[in-house]
Amino acid sequence: MEQLFEEMKNSVLEGEEEEAAELAQKALDSGMDPVAVMDKGFLKGINEAGKLYEEGEFFLPELVCAADAMKAALEVLDEELKKCADNNTKTGKVVLATVQGDVHDIGKTIVGAMMTANGYEVYDLGSDVPNEKVLSAIDDVKPDIVGLSALLTTTMEQQKNVIEMIREAGKREEVKIMVGGAPVSRQWSEKIGADGYSDNAIDAVKMAGILIG
Repeated sequence: MEQLFEEMKNSVLEGEEEEAAELAQKALDSGMDPVAVMDKGFLKGINEAGKLYEEGEFFLPELVCAADAMKAALEVLDEELKKCADNNTKTGKVVLATVQGDVHDIGKTIVGAMMTANGYEVYDLGSDVPNEKVLSAIDDVKPDIVGLSALLTTTMEQQKNVIEMIREAGKREEVKIMVGGAPVSRQWSEKIGADGYSDNAIDAVKMAGILIG
């Protein structure tokens, strides 16, 4: 089994989408726990890819390939992960979005996978999400948490705009708001009135637990 986890990790690191999907299916067919598959296999790969990127060993194209392989595995595992979440006590509902004008969704996708694996009901609105769509999702989904990702310094301002829009609509007390993304800091989070901030997927799950615990 350890060998299979290692293969999963490497499929992500090497950006092998087809192999990642096949390994995910193999794991499901053999009755493995999808949460363990994510945690001990694919997430280790994407976390290492992120570390290598920070250290200058990986460049953006390699990071994007790793994220695409991770997504390929997640697509296979998604339904089973949701079933696991359904079988457990629901931890809470989370709406995720990369803000308007920003097409980057690597980090958000990883956070979504981690949240799902930890029992959260995740509604991923995608990237370049209009501010109004985030507001509508609060009415439609009634989430406990809204997570806003921005990967560019030029789009960080939209996190602030979304929070202001939610406040003006009288819905600020209904939801906790988390922000994240490469240029985002704890200071920025506090300045724009968010409830929480994290700079990686594991901390995002911990922060979510604190906010709605």
